[in-house]
Amino acid sequence: MDLVEALRTTGAVREFEDRPVDREVMARVLDTARFAPNGGNQQSWHVVLVEDPATRSALRALYVPGWLEYLEMRKAGVQPWAPVGDRDAEAAAVARAHQLAGGEAAAAAGGFAAAFDQVPVMAVILADLRLLAATDRDLGRYTLVGGASVYPFVWSILLAARAEGLGGVVTTMTTTREPEVRDLLRVPDEFALAAVLALGYPVKRPQNLRRDPVESFATVDAFDGPPVVSP
Repeated sequence: MDLVEALRTTGAVREFEDRPVDREVMARVLDTARFAPNGGNQQSWHVVLVEDPATRSALRALYVPGWLEYLEMRKAGVQPWAPVGDRDAEAAAVARAHQLAGGEAAAAAGGFAAAFDQVPVMAVILADLRLLAATDRDLGRYTLVGGASVYPFVWSILLAARAEGLGGVVTTMTTTREPEVRDLLRVPDEFALAAVLALGYPVKRPQNLRRDPVESFATVDAFDGPPVVSP
């Protein structure tokens, strides 16, 4: 596939065919993704492919509450977990999510979350905090830069999976329960939970991906400079 086409058409896939993905396929995917750019070539990532049914079920149990919190925040018009946002409105939405139970919670979570433990591939991505060059660490605000050494690797996994006929999606909801995930997977304290990837053979490929035009986010010389016009 042409590189530009792949970049413009690799969308999130949450519905998979009912067939397994061989571990050898995932080994090829990771063998390609490991060439992702990363700070100082530290390769500060670790991947756990979760295959044990009981562990998958436990991860689903940690995923669903965060997803319900996310949905309630969106319903309330709150940007979920925004570093700059309305913490009181966020807390109220989270409290409402915690009141959901049983069938009501399952209905609110939807199919993907409810069957999260059934995805063909569940790949937990961890970041070694000792190896990240987080140059914004001491700025007194939310730190962001360290992710530049990990998330290109995550994106490369999705692109390499596409080349194998797979599709997938990046999820971060389990990070709201990171201590529990760390205990479940026996993760050392110096590692952070960056994401969980769900992968498999897609039922269908996303079509007509929607993104804002270039002029909506790119300017020349200053933040309020003239826009860069889409081709």
